[in-house]
Amino acid sequence: MRTGSMPILHRLKHGLVILVALVAASVASFAQTADEAFTRLAADSYSDTSRAIELLVSTAHPNAALIVEALSDGRLLSGPGGVAVKTSSGAFVDARTGQPLAVAPEGLKAVRLNNAVRRAVQAALGGLGLLNPDPAKRTAAAEAVFKSRDAGLLPIVETAIGKEADPRALAALRQAQAAILIAKPDAQPLDRLAAIEVLHERGDQDALATLRALPGDATPALKEAQAKAITAIEGRLKLWAVAQNLWYGLSLGSVLLLAAIGLAITFGVMGVINMAHGEMVMLGAYTTFVVQELIRTNAPWLFDWSLAIALPAAFIVAGAIGIAIERGVIRFLYGRPLETLLATWGISLILQQAVRTAFGPTNREVGAPSFMSGAFELGGLAITYNRLWIIVFAALVFAALLAILKLTPMGLQMRAVTQNRRMASAMGIRTGRIDALTFGLGSGVAGLAGVALSQIDNVSPNLGQSYIIDSFMVVVFGGVGNLWGTLVGAMTLGVANKLLEPYAGAVLGKIALLVCIILFIQKRPRGLFALKGRAVEA
Repeated sequence: MRTGSMPILHRLKHGLVILVALVAASVASFAQTADEAFTRLAADSYSDTSRAIELLVSTAHPNAALIVEALSDGRLLSGPGGVAVKTSSGAFVDARTGQPLAVAPEGLKAVRLNNAVRRAVQAALGGLGLLNPDPAKRTAAAEAVFKSRDAGLLPIVETAIGKEADPRALAALRQAQAAILIAKPDAQPLDRLAAIEVLHERGDQDALATLRALPGDATPALKEAQAKAITAIEGRLKLWAVAQNLWYGLSLGSVLLLAAIGLAITFGVMGVINMAHGEMVMLGAYTTFVVQELIRTNAPWLFDWSLAIALPAAFIVAGAIGIAIERGVIRFLYGRPLETLLATWGISLILQQAVRTAFGPTNREVGAPSFMSGAFELGGLAITYNRLWIIVFAALVFAALLAILKLTPMGLQMRAVTQNRRMASAMGIRTGRIDALTFGLGSGVAGLAGVALSQIDNVSPNLGQSYIIDSFMVVVFGGVGNLWGTLVGAMTLGVANKLLEPYAGAVLGKIALLVCIILFIQKRPRGLFALKGRAVEA
C-alpha cells in the first residue's frame, strides 16, 4: 500500500509545483504588464498613453478606474518620480499602489490628451463601468462603449448582457453590442442584421451615424436592411425636428408674452408708446442679480429660493419706477404721441446709463436654482427645465392679470377707462390715478419678465433692447389692449419664427415675419382681437 501510494503523492507534488509555477508566471506577467503601462504613462507620448490605458484595462489592474478617471479629468500626473493622481482635495495618491503620498514627487506634470487618447479614455471608462453595481452607471458605461465602438470590449459587453437585469441598462448594452458588431470586420452577417434592427429601434442621430459605419463589403441583404433603417430613422428624425421647433416656438412665445403683456396693458389703457418698457425688463433682471448676490454673501442656503424672493422685489422696483415715470413725465404729454415716444426713449437711455454706472457695462452672472438646472428627453425632444418653468411662469402671470382685470375693482376701472375715458371720468373714476396704477402694473409685470429672462439671456444694460421691437410687434398684431390677443400674437410669432429659421435663417425669418405683419395690419389695422368702445372711436 505504501509502495502504491508513492507514485500518487509524487504526481500530486509534481502538479502542485506546476501550479505554483503557473501562478508565479502569471503574477510576473501581470507585474511586467503593469510596469510597461506605467512606463508608457510617464513617456509623455499620445500613443504610449493610449497603449497604457489598454494594458491597464485588459489586465484588470486594481487602480485602473482611478487612473482612467483621473486622466479624463486632467488629474493624472507623471514625471521622473513616477505616476500620481491628484485628488479633489489637492492631495496626491500613488497611481500604482493607491496609497497616499506625503509629498508630491518632483517634476510632475499633467498627462496630455488628444482626440485619440480621449476616445481611448471614453472606451476604457465604458469597459470599467459595465459591471458596476449601480444600474445608472452601467447604462452610462454602455453609452460610452456605444460611441467608441471598441471591438476589444465586445467580450465584456456580452458578459454584462448575460448578467443584466435592469431593462434600461440591458437596452443600452444591446445597443453597444450592435454598434461594435456593425463596424467589426469579422462579424457574422446574421449578427450584423440583428444589430441593424437594434439600431433602427434606437432611431437617433448616433444610431444613424453608426449604421453608416457598415463596411462597404457587406452583403446585398445587409446593405438593403441598412438603407431601409436609415430611411426610416431619417423620416422619424424629421418629424422630431419639427416637434422640437414647435417646442422652441412655444418657449420663444412665452418669452415674448412675458415681455409684451405689460406693454399691452399700458398701451391699451393709456395709448402711450413706452420706449422705456425694455428697461423695465432690464431692471427686473438686475434686481434678480442683486438679490442673488445678497443671498450668496449672507445666506447661501437660501439660493434655491432666490427667484421666489426676486419676483416681488423686481415687481416693486420696476413698478415704482414706472409710476414715477408716469407721474413725473408722461402725464404732461398725453395726446402728444411723438413727444411721448421721444421722452420715453430718452428715459430708456438714462436708465441704461444709470445701470452701466452702478453695475458696469459687462454681463452679470445670474445663477439658476437646482430645480431649473438640467434637461430631460421626451421621445426625441430635448426639454430644458429652465424653459419649461418659464412657460409655466408665463401662464401663471397671464392668469393672474386676467383675474385682476376681471375680478377686482381696479380691473373694472381699467377696462372702463380703456373703452371710454371721458365717460369713465364722468362716472367719477379718477382716470389719472388709474393711469398711474396701470403704468405701474405694466412696468411691474415687465420686471417679472426680467426675472425670467435672467435665466436664459445675458444680464446686461442692453437686455431690454433685444425685446422692445418684438413686444410692439406682438401687441399690434394681437390687438392693442387685449390680453388674449397678446397671448395669441406671442405664440403665433414665436412658433412661426422658429419654424421659418431652419429654411430662411434667423435674420431672413424675422424680416419675412415683419413683412407679413405689415401686410396683415393693412387689412386689419386693429389687430387680431380689436377692442370695442374707446378703441373703436379713436
